[in-house]
Amino acid sequence: MFMKKLFYIIFLAITVFSYAQKTKLDYLILTIPDSLKQNANAVIRSDETTITIKSQRKMVKTQKLVFSVLNKEGYIAHLFSENYDNKTSINTLQATIYDALGNEIKKIKKSDFQDQSVFDGISIMNDGRVKYMDYTPINYPFTIVYETEIETSNTAFIMPWSSSNYLYYVSTQSSKINVQYPEGLGFKYKTYNFENFPNIKKTEGILSITFEAKDLKAMRYESNAINNKRIFPYVRFALESFHLEGVDGLANNWQVFGQWINEKLIADTVELSPETIQKMKDLVKDETDPIKKAKIIYKYLQDKSRYVSIQMGIGGWKPMPVKDVDRLGYGDCKALSNYTMALLKAVEVPAYYTIIHGDRDKIDLDPDFTAMQGNHVILCIPQNNDYTFLECTSQTSPFGYVANFTDNRYALIIKPEGGQLVKTTHYPTAGNTQKTNAKLIIDANGHLSAEVTIKSAGTQYSPRLERDQISAKDKDDFYKKYWSNISNLKLNAIDWQNDKEQIIYTEKISFSANEYAKFMGNNLVIIPNALTQQAPNTRKIRDRKTPFEVDRGFVDEDEVNIILPDGYVIESIPQPVDIKTKYGHYKAKIEKVNEMTLKYTRKLTMEEGEYPAADYEDYRQFLEKLNRQDNSKILLLKTK
Repeated sequence: MFMKKLFYIIFLAITVFSYAQKTKLDYLILTIPDSLKQNANAVIRSDETTITIKSQRKMVKTQKLVFSVLNKEGYIAHLFSENYDNKTSINTLQATIYDALGNEIKKIKKSDFQDQSVFDGISIMNDGRVKYMDYTPINYPFTIVYETEIETSNTAFIMPWSSSNYLYYVSTQSSKINVQYPEGLGFKYKTYNFENFPNIKKTEGILSITFEAKDLKAMRYESNAINNKRIFPYVRFALESFHLEGVDGLANNWQVFGQWINEKLIADTVELSPETIQKMKDLVKDETDPIKKAKIIYKYLQDKSRYVSIQMGIGGWKPMPVKDVDRLGYGDCKALSNYTMALLKAVEVPAYYTIIHGDRDKIDLDPDFTAMQGNHVILCIPQNNDYTFLECTSQTSPFGYVANFTDNRYALIIKPEGGQLVKTTHYPTAGNTQKTNAKLIIDANGHLSAEVTIKSAGTQYSPRLERDQISAKDKDDFYKKYWSNISNLKLNAIDWQNDKEQIIYTEKISFSANEYAKFMGNNLVIIPNALTQQAPNTRKIRDRKTPFEVDRGFVDEDEVNIILPDGYVIESIPQPVDIKTKYGHYKAKIEKVNEMTLKYTRKLTMEEGEYPAADYEDYRQFLEKLNRQDNSKILLLKTK
């Protein structure tokens, strides 16, 4: 009996020891293949995720992530946090830290995670909370083993899967997701960018699907890269019959989904008081043109209301009642767009609540995958066979102006009969202009005085919009940065004019700069292009992997008269420059007006477009030529 017990104890000890040794090897940094360390700040050693959709109103997600951090840049804290609210609970949350040799150095229990409100600085209502791992690394490299179980009644959003969480400089040894779903809910999925990643395997079972990736090397970020969701492999999942914050929903197609949004989220929120309806009618008076009416109402909105965020329960997706917005004078994008729609209805101008993805990057709602998408709401006014879109959260945007945040992408307009995908306003290259006219006077000491007028339109208009509110110091800082090529710059006067009707922003600036022209013995050297050395700059990339793009085309035009100092003559005038490629067109010319005056003209057109990685070096060389020409010099010879 004693020998049996002894044998059992020895066997158990060997088993535990073997398991411990195996575990230690799993977390040993040296066991990471060299190919996965190349360009990597971190390595996903293993990521095992299971999503179990138990019903239309219940979903459980479990995850075990083994993440090796190779250096300081590889510690990506947001990966180790969980959001929750009264519809989402965290059942399991723990982490264990291992050193480079696989030795355990710290255990972090659920109670050790920090817990705080998801405060974004602008929300007046937000019931979301987050638990996050508050860990300060002592040494690198190290490994985190992160384990969670999350349960929610919201099945409108199913976590997408990406083999590397869309992260640059992170390689993947093994990543796997398994989704289990019941019959009758219309489970669906769509894969993206798989064609460039042969190491991803899909396995379909009975009411389940699995995606698994192995040995994916880290990707470097490359300048001018297209949006990473058009590069990294990922999968979207959704249900046609889902649940959202106490409301059952349908998403068989965009028309049905839009009808559900209209009936369940909007219809009971749009009633205005009789007093406000009459006020709107009085406001437009006898005006009959729908767009002119809409402009009057939009100005009323901008003068009366301000934007705040509301992220509480169904309020994260359902707009607050328009009566409340009317009374309080504030709302989020949903509330203000819905309120504007109600105000327009009061004066018989049709308009539609419109869901979109707002971002500098042009991210579409996917026409082929009906699901909860987008992060923003705007308003759409039908106009003949076209649409005018309104950004209702801005107190400064001109009527119908949506450049740089919601332009040229698919959006979902919500009509009473259902949803319809449409493209928002596109701003073609030719209209995105910046026109600079100036007079530069250079004296015999090389000092410069300048009178400059800049007119901006199209996509080049919006960066100027917020300037009216900035301080004098910020104005000074802005122009010193804008003309950073000019040393000793001193602003003398600034005048800004914002023409919202024509959507043109005019800047009139006068400034001086000592020693702009440089002495070379008794002679002076000047750079004629003093004002627009703003051509895009990009660095050399060997063996580029990703496509690149010019996301919005533009045209910069300069006409500058340069008054030369008395006692100097021009040595010679450079030949005109004309460089034309598929990426853009650059022209520059210097003309002698008289013995004391030069006229410098420059026009740079950059064409909107997406280009293959193989074209990048040609594109870079085109920009390099531009920058060389922008810095070309003229020698002034002293005569007396």
